[in-house]
Amino acid sequence: MNAMNSVTASMSASWNLLRRALLADGLVSGATGGLMLVAAAPLGGLLGLNETLLRTAGLSLLPFAALLVFLASRASVSHRLVWAIVGYNLLWALDSVLLLVTGWADPTALGYLFTLGQALAVAAFAGLQYAGLRRVRPALA
Repeated sequence: MNAMNSVTASMSASWNLLRRALLADGLVSGATGGLMLVAAAPLGGLLGLNETLLRTAGLSLLPFAALLVFLASRASVSHRLVWAIVGYNLLWALDSVLLLVTGWADPTALGYLFTLGQALAVAAFAGLQYAGLRRVRPALA
């Protein structure tokens, strides 16, 4: 394999990492958003989280999830848009932790686990998206 084919193969593998990270994030965000939207009342009681907070968070996840799934299906994506997604994910993870440490919410033990678990998952998606983006365009990312 010559040097050009090697670079192309490397970029293709990197794009696959980014595409898979976007798709997985989109699917998980959509499922979580849908669950929080339609089951906000029972989840609120179980998790000790405000029903309106759960419903609003769930509703906000649905267009985000659709965007991620759409981007994962594209042949190429705007690197700036992926950087924005990474930033949004990191902000979501930080806000989730702040929700717990500021006393704004009074979750149950299961609520703490749910909130921290999804914060870690979102941070992991941001990390995978960042890694995929850096590999696709290391000089410009």
